[in-house]
Amino acid sequence: MADPRKTPKVEWPTLGLVVLCYVTYALGTVWVADWFLPLGMALTVIAMALHSSLSHEVLHGHPFQSQLASEALVFPAVGLCIPYLRFRDTHLAHHKDSHLTDPYDDPETNFLDPKRWARMPRWLQLVHDFNNTLLGRLMVGPLLGQLAFMRSDAQEIARGNTAVLVGWLLHVPAVAIVVWWLVAVGQMPVWAYLLSAYCALSILKIRTFLEHQAHAKARGRTVIIDDRGPLAWIFLNNNLHVVHHMHPRVPWYRLPILFRENRGRYLMRNEGYYFRSYAEVFRRFFLKRKDPVPHPLWGGE
Repeated sequence: MADPRKTPKVEWPTLGLVVLCYVTYALGTVWVADWFLPLGMALTVIAMALHSSLSHEVLHGHPFQSQLASEALVFPAVGLCIPYLRFRDTHLAHHKDSHLTDPYDDPETNFLDPKRWARMPRWLQLVHDFNNTLLGRLMVGPLLGQLAFMRSDAQEIARGNTAVLVGWLLHVPAVAIVVWWLVAVGQMPVWAYLLSAYCALSILKIRTFLEHQAHAKARGRTVIIDDRGPLAWIFLNNNLHVVHHMHPRVPWYRLPILFRENRGRYLMRNEGYYFRSYAEVFRRFFLKRKDPVPHPLWGGE
């Protein structure tokens, strides 16, 4: 069997999925939206969530050897909210495993510094507590995440961080392509498109909900969700998250091969942080808080 860690010059499964994503997007925003709007919105939500997962593949070097060519595939900001360059830079920073769940150095964490938590008004603490249930993450998670992300980037721009500014400036033409499409071609009302974008972010929050836990050992912070259903497909097997963190250059369609062949190794590596499926995650945490919001092991300044 070929080494699943070796990749060809062109990864055709990923390229085919890019085509499928845009075809689904076109169907959802044009023909199906004109025929039956709820179904058109559902297709658009799936396409937006898949586009985000494909953007994640691209920032890790897929499907072409040319990074610029790969990034051109996902340039249109179909989900509206996250500039690709900011997603790329913050996610690559997140891949430093020693910083995982750090309230300051991990840009994707939901844990807060206990001192900051103590200064929060009670109503805001309740909102963050709700956000640490799966229901809350679906309902308010996209809004809280977007506000925190934009506030942080605004502070960086004010400090003179030109890379952050360039990321947002390039986001303008990426959004302009989507606006042109909706005005010139699309049959979906603006409110329906905005709602679809929010729902797509909610779906993505299912993936990130418990990807990482507070653990004394860095290797014990990253999850395996052994799911093979539609969510695993939309997330491009990133539910096998410790496999991805150990092999970030391996394409999505080879992650299950690595996991099947080395299952015991990965479960030992992540200290047994494991769920059988997303159904188990929903059963356990839909209404129950998965973690405290203040980092339970945080001792930094």
